[in-house]
Amino acid sequence: MKKYKIGYIPGTFDLFHIGHLNLIRNARQYCDKLICAVSTDEVVESHKNKRPVIPFEERIEIVRAIRYVDEAVPQTNQDKYAQWKEYGFDAIFGGSDLLGTPKWLAYEAELKPEGVDFIYFEYTKTTSSTLITKVLKTLGE
Repeated sequence: MKKYKIGYIPGTFDLFHIGHLNLIRNARQYCDKLICAVSTDEVVESHKNKRPVIPFEERIEIVRAIRYVDEAVPQTNQDKYAQWKEYGFDAIFGGSDLLGTPKWLAYEAELKPEGVDFIYFEYTKTTSSTLITKVLKTLGE
């Protein structure tokens, strides 16, 4: 297993669940320092067209409290190149649901020449924030 100096995970981390924890725990094994970038409410609204259930300040505090996370930072835009310049990560982690998507292929094309590796972990299919939201809406009816 290759060890990276700084690993980076961007995410919404809304309705924090075992899939989020699996991603963070797995990533931590690959790096000396793990930075989790938590999307602000405005970023989530702009790229997912919905407001997160849990407000940003609460989501980032949850992520900060996880023992595998060395630093939790706000993600105020989707510009991974700017984030790389700011944080200097040499690996970026994500779920396998991102692998091969146009957005992530573009990130790879931009950052691989800078020496950044992309590592995708198996997506936890049994749970997701979207699934939890659907269940909560059904229970509320």
